Amino acid sequence: MREGTWALVTGASAGIGAAFARQLAARGHHVVLVARSEAKLEALAAELRAAHGVRTRVAVQDLAAPGAAERIAEAVAGAGIAVEVLVNNAGIGTFGRDAEIGADYNRDVAMVNVVAVADLVQRFLPGMVARGSGAVVNVASMAGFQPQPYMALYAATKAFVVNYSLGLWAETKGTGVRVLAVCPGPVDTDFPIANGIKYDEGRLGWLLADPEAIVRQSLRALDRDKGYVVPDWRNWPEAHLLPRRPRRLMTRLIGLVLRRFADYQRR
Repeated sequence: MREGTWALVTGASAGIGAAFARQLAARGHHVVLVARSEAKLEALAAELRAAHGVRTRVAVQDLAAPGAAERIAEAVAGAGIAVEVLVNNAGIGTFGRDAEIGADYNRDVAMVNVVAVADLVQRFLPGMVARGSGAVVNVASMAGFQPQPYMALYAATKAFVVNYSLGLWAETKGTGVRVLAVCPGPVDTDFPIANGIKYDEGRLGWLLADPEAIVRQSLRALDRDKGYVVPDWRNWPEAHLLPRRPRRLMTRLIGLVLRRFADYQRR
Protein backbone atom coordinates (compact mmCIF):
# COMPACT_ATOMS: atom_id res chain seq x y z
CA MET A 1 0.00 0.00 0.00
CA ARG A 2 1.50 3.27 -1.10
CA GLU A 3 1.68 6.23 1.26
CA GLY A 4 -0.38 9.22 0.18
CA THR A 5 -3.11 7.14 -1.47
CA TRP A 6 -6.74 6.96 -0.37
CA ALA A 7 -8.32 4.33 1.85
CA LEU A 8 -12.08 3.91 2.28
CA VAL A 9 -13.36 2.41 5.53
CA THR A 10 -16.99 1.47 6.18
CA GLY A 11 -18.36 1.29 9.70
CA ALA A 12 -15.69 3.85 10.55
CA SER A 13 -17.47 5.66 13.36
CA ALA A 14 -16.23 3.33 16.14
CA GLY A 15 -14.58 0.04 17.02
CA ILE A 16 -12.62 -1.88 14.40
CA GLY A 17 -13.53 0.59 11.66
CA ALA A 18 -12.19 3.56 13.59
CA ALA A 19 -9.06 1.56 14.45
CA PHE A 20 -8.48 0.80 10.76
CA ALA A 21 -8.92 4.48 9.92
CA ARG A 22 -6.42 5.55 12.58
CA GLN A 23 -3.78 2.99 11.65
CA LEU A 24 -4.11 3.57 7.91
CA ALA A 25 -3.82 7.32 8.50
CA ALA A 26 -0.74 6.66 10.62
CA ARG A 27 0.71 4.86 7.60
CA GLY A 28 0.17 8.00 5.54
CA HIS A 29 -3.09 7.18 3.76
CA HIS A 30 -5.81 9.75 3.22
CA VAL A 31 -9.11 8.33 4.43
CA VAL A 32 -12.75 8.28 3.33
CA LEU A 33 -14.90 7.52 6.38
CA VAL A 34 -18.27 5.84 5.82
CA ALA A 35 -20.98 5.23 8.42
CA ARG A 36 -24.42 6.47 9.47
CA SER A 37 -23.30 8.81 12.27
CA GLU A 38 -22.14 12.12 10.81
CA ALA A 39 -21.07 13.61 14.14
CA LYS A 40 -18.81 10.66 14.99
CA LEU A 41 -17.30 10.63 11.51
CA GLU A 42 -16.56 14.35 11.57
CA ALA A 43 -14.90 14.02 14.98
CA LEU A 44 -12.72 11.15 13.76
CA ALA A 45 -11.87 13.04 10.56
CA ALA A 46 -10.68 16.01 12.59
CA GLU A 47 -8.63 13.71 14.82
CA LEU A 48 -6.90 12.08 11.85
CA ARG A 49 -6.09 15.40 10.18
CA ALA A 50 -4.60 16.77 13.40
CA ALA A 51 -2.66 13.64 14.34
CA HIS A 52 -1.34 12.57 10.94
CA GLY A 53 -1.72 15.49 8.54
CA VAL A 54 -3.78 13.44 6.09
CA ARG A 55 -6.80 14.48 4.08
CA THR A 56 -10.20 13.07 4.99
CA ARG A 57 -13.69 12.90 3.55
CA VAL A 58 -16.90 11.88 5.28
CA ALA A 59 -19.64 9.90 3.54
CA VAL A 60 -22.79 9.46 5.62
CA GLN A 61 -24.52 6.37 4.30
CA ASP A 62 -26.70 3.53 5.57
CA LEU A 63 -25.33 0.45 3.81
CA ALA A 64 -28.66 -1.36 4.23
CA ALA A 65 -30.26 1.06 1.76
CA PRO A 66 -30.55 -0.04 -1.88
CA GLY A 67 -27.93 1.65 -4.07
CA ALA A 68 -25.70 2.52 -1.11
CA ALA A 69 -22.45 1.41 -2.76
CA GLU A 70 -23.34 3.25 -5.97
CA ARG A 71 -23.85 6.49 -4.06
CA ILE A 72 -20.55 6.08 -2.22
CA ALA A 73 -18.68 5.36 -5.45
CA GLU A 74 -20.25 8.38 -7.16
CA ALA A 75 -19.29 10.66 -4.26
CA VAL A 76 -15.73 9.36 -4.29
CA ALA A 77 -15.41 9.68 -8.05
CA GLY A 78 -16.89 13.17 -7.94
CA ALA A 79 -14.14 14.18 -5.52
CA GLY A 80 -11.48 12.81 -7.87
CA ILE A 81 -10.45 10.10 -5.43
CA ALA A 82 -9.02 6.74 -6.54
CA VAL A 83 -9.51 4.26 -3.70
CA GLU A 84 -6.32 2.27 -3.15
CA VAL A 85 -7.43 0.46 0.03
CA LEU A 86 -11.00 -0.69 0.63
CA VAL A 87 -11.93 -1.83 4.14
CA ASN A 88 -15.39 -3.43 4.29
CA ASN A 89 -15.83 -3.34 8.04
CA ALA A 90 -19.50 -2.45 8.56
CA GLY A 91 -21.63 -5.32 9.80
CA ILE A 92 -24.77 -6.01 11.82
CA GLY A 93 -26.30 -9.03 13.53
CA THR A 94 -28.00 -10.13 16.72
CA PHE A 95 -28.72 -13.15 18.90
CA GLY A 96 -32.09 -14.85 18.76
CA ARG A 97 -34.24 -17.48 17.09
CA ASP A 98 -34.50 -16.70 13.41
CA ALA A 99 -38.27 -17.27 13.46
CA GLU A 100 -38.57 -14.47 16.01
CA ILE A 101 -36.29 -11.95 14.31
CA GLY A 102 -38.13 -9.55 12.04
CA ALA A 103 -37.88 -9.97 8.28
CA ASP A 104 -36.91 -6.30 7.87
CA TYR A 105 -33.98 -6.69 10.23
CA ASN A 106 -32.79 -9.87 8.52
CA ARG A 107 -32.97 -8.10 5.18
CA ASP A 108 -30.74 -5.35 6.56
CA VAL A 109 -28.26 -7.98 7.81
CA ALA A 110 -28.02 -9.45 4.32
CA MET A 111 -27.74 -6.02 2.69
CA VAL A 112 -24.97 -4.75 4.99
CA ASN A 113 -22.97 -7.96 5.46
CA VAL A 114 -23.25 -9.39 1.93
CA VAL A 115 -24.67 -7.06 -0.71
CA ALA A 116 -22.76 -3.94 0.32
CA VAL A 117 -19.50 -5.88 0.65
CA ALA A 118 -19.73 -7.39 -2.82
CA ASP A 119 -21.04 -4.18 -4.38
CA LEU A 120 -18.23 -2.03 -2.97
CA VAL A 121 -15.65 -4.57 -4.11
CA GLN A 122 -17.13 -4.43 -7.61
CA ARG A 123 -17.00 -0.62 -7.56
CA PHE A 124 -13.35 -0.35 -6.56
CA LEU A 125 -11.49 -3.59 -7.32
CA PRO A 126 -11.41 -3.13 -11.12
CA GLY A 127 -9.59 0.19 -10.72
CA MET A 128 -7.04 -1.39 -8.41
CA VAL A 129 -6.37 -4.19 -10.89
CA ALA A 130 -6.05 -1.68 -13.74
CA ARG A 131 -3.54 0.38 -11.74
CA GLY A 132 -1.64 -2.72 -10.62
CA SER A 133 -1.87 -1.93 -6.90
CA GLY A 134 -4.34 -1.88 -4.07
CA ALA A 135 -5.84 -3.83 -1.20
CA VAL A 136 -9.25 -5.10 -0.13
CA VAL A 137 -9.86 -5.94 3.53
CA ASN A 138 -13.17 -7.61 4.34
CA VAL A 139 -13.95 -7.95 8.03
CA ALA A 140 -15.60 -11.33 8.57
CA SER A 141 -15.81 -13.15 11.91
CA MET A 142 -15.01 -16.38 13.64
CA ALA A 143 -18.72 -17.03 13.11
CA GLY A 144 -17.92 -17.52 9.44
CA PHE A 145 -16.13 -20.80 10.10
CA GLN A 146 -19.09 -22.68 11.55
CA PRO A 147 -22.92 -22.70 11.47
CA GLN A 148 -24.21 -20.92 14.57
CA PRO A 149 -27.73 -21.51 15.86
CA TYR A 150 -29.25 -18.36 17.37
CA MET A 151 -27.02 -16.27 15.08
CA ALA A 152 -27.83 -18.29 12.01
CA LEU A 153 -28.06 -15.55 9.40
CA TYR A 154 -25.14 -13.53 10.78
CA ALA A 155 -22.85 -16.59 10.70
CA ALA A 156 -23.98 -17.42 7.17
CA THR A 157 -23.21 -13.90 5.95
CA LYS A 158 -19.76 -14.05 7.52
CA ALA A 159 -19.12 -17.42 5.85
CA PHE A 160 -19.84 -15.61 2.59
CA VAL A 161 -17.30 -12.93 3.46
CA VAL A 162 -14.59 -15.50 4.25
CA ASN A 163 -15.14 -17.54 1.10
CA TYR A 164 -15.64 -14.53 -1.17
CA SER A 165 -12.44 -12.94 0.12
CA LEU A 166 -10.34 -16.06 -0.33
CA GLY A 167 -11.71 -16.49 -3.83
CA LEU A 168 -10.72 -12.90 -4.64
CA TRP A 169 -7.32 -13.45 -3.03
CA ALA A 170 -6.64 -16.30 -5.47
CA GLU A 171 -8.05 -14.40 -8.46
CA THR A 172 -5.90 -11.33 -7.88
CA LYS A 173 -2.59 -13.13 -7.56
CA GLY A 174 -0.05 -11.42 -9.79
CA THR A 175 -2.12 -8.26 -10.23
CA GLY A 176 -0.51 -6.21 -7.47
CA VAL A 177 -3.74 -6.30 -5.45
CA ARG A 178 -3.95 -8.01 -2.08
CA VAL A 179 -7.14 -9.31 -0.44
CA LEU A 180 -7.60 -10.22 3.21
CA ALA A 181 -10.46 -11.66 5.25
CA VAL A 182 -10.22 -10.64 8.91
CA CYS A 183 -11.84 -13.21 11.23
CA PRO A 184 -11.92 -11.92 14.81
CA GLY A 185 -13.73 -13.38 17.76
CA PRO A 186 -15.48 -11.09 20.28
CA VAL A 187 -14.02 -7.57 20.19
CA ASP A 188 -14.47 -4.68 22.60
CA THR A 189 -16.60 -2.45 20.34
CA ASP A 190 -20.04 -0.83 20.22
CA PHE A 191 -21.37 -3.77 18.18
CA PRO A 192 -23.51 -5.23 21.01
CA ILE A 193 -25.06 -1.86 21.87
CA ALA A 194 -25.67 -0.94 18.23
CA ASN A 195 -27.39 -4.28 17.62
CA GLY A 196 -29.37 -4.48 20.85
CA ILE A 197 -27.32 -7.35 22.26
CA LYS A 198 -27.15 -7.70 26.04
CA TYR A 199 -24.31 -9.47 27.82
CA ASP A 200 -22.78 -9.67 31.27
CA GLU A 201 -19.61 -7.59 30.96
CA GLY A 202 -18.32 -8.84 34.29
CA ARG A 203 -18.33 -12.44 33.08
CA LEU A 204 -17.50 -11.98 29.41
CA GLY A 205 -15.36 -8.85 29.36
CA TRP A 206 -12.12 -10.85 29.50
CA LEU A 207 -13.03 -12.47 26.16
CA LEU A 208 -13.14 -9.16 24.31
CA ALA A 209 -10.11 -8.33 22.20
CA ASP A 210 -8.75 -4.80 21.75
CA PRO A 211 -9.75 -3.41 18.33
CA GLU A 212 -6.43 -1.63 17.87
CA ALA A 213 -4.57 -4.92 18.41
CA ILE A 214 -6.91 -6.69 15.99
CA VAL A 215 -6.17 -4.10 13.30
CA ARG A 216 -2.40 -4.18 13.88
CA GLN A 217 -2.35 -7.94 13.37
CA SER A 218 -4.64 -7.63 10.36
CA LEU A 219 -2.47 -5.07 8.61
CA ARG A 220 0.60 -7.22 9.21
CA ALA A 221 -1.25 -10.15 7.61
CA LEU A 222 -2.23 -7.92 4.68
CA ASP A 223 1.38 -6.84 4.23
CA ARG A 224 2.33 -10.53 4.02
CA ASP A 225 -0.57 -11.33 1.64
CA LYS A 226 -1.96 -14.02 3.96
CA GLY A 227 -5.45 -14.19 2.46
CA TYR A 228 -7.14 -14.48 5.84
CA VAL A 229 -6.21 -13.94 9.45
CA VAL A 230 -7.58 -14.96 12.85
CA PRO A 231 -6.11 -12.06 14.84
CA ASP A 232 -6.35 -13.43 18.37
CA TRP A 233 -4.52 -16.58 19.48
CA ARG A 234 -7.42 -17.52 21.77
CA ASN A 235 -9.55 -18.23 18.71
CA TRP A 236 -7.01 -20.43 16.91
CA PRO A 237 -8.45 -23.82 18.01
CA GLU A 238 -11.99 -22.91 16.97
CA ALA A 239 -10.83 -21.55 13.63
CA HIS A 240 -8.55 -24.40 12.64
CA LEU A 241 -9.75 -27.50 14.49
CA LEU A 242 -13.48 -27.43 15.17
CA PRO A 243 -14.67 -27.09 11.55
CA ARG A 244 -13.05 -30.46 10.82
CA ARG A 245 -15.36 -32.20 13.27
CA PRO A 246 -18.78 -33.56 12.18
CA ARG A 247 -20.82 -30.54 11.10
CA ARG A 248 -24.13 -31.55 12.68
CA LEU A 249 -22.51 -32.42 15.99
CA MET A 250 -20.58 -29.17 16.16
CA THR A 251 -23.65 -27.16 15.15
CA ARG A 252 -25.65 -28.69 17.99
CA LEU A 253 -22.86 -28.14 20.53
CA ILE A 254 -22.41 -24.52 19.52
CA GLY A 255 -26.18 -24.13 19.65
CA LEU A 256 -26.21 -25.30 23.27
CA VAL A 257 -23.74 -22.54 24.15
CA LEU A 258 -25.35 -19.75 22.14
CA ARG A 259 -28.86 -20.62 23.27
CA ARG A 260 -27.97 -19.13 26.65
CA PHE A 261 -27.11 -15.84 24.97
CA ALA A 262 -30.33 -15.94 22.95
CA ASP A 263 -32.39 -16.59 26.09
CA TYR A 264 -30.54 -13.81 27.90
CA GLN A 265 -31.78 -11.33 25.28
CA ARG A 266 -35.37 -12.07 26.34
CA ARG A 267 -34.88 -10.94 29.92
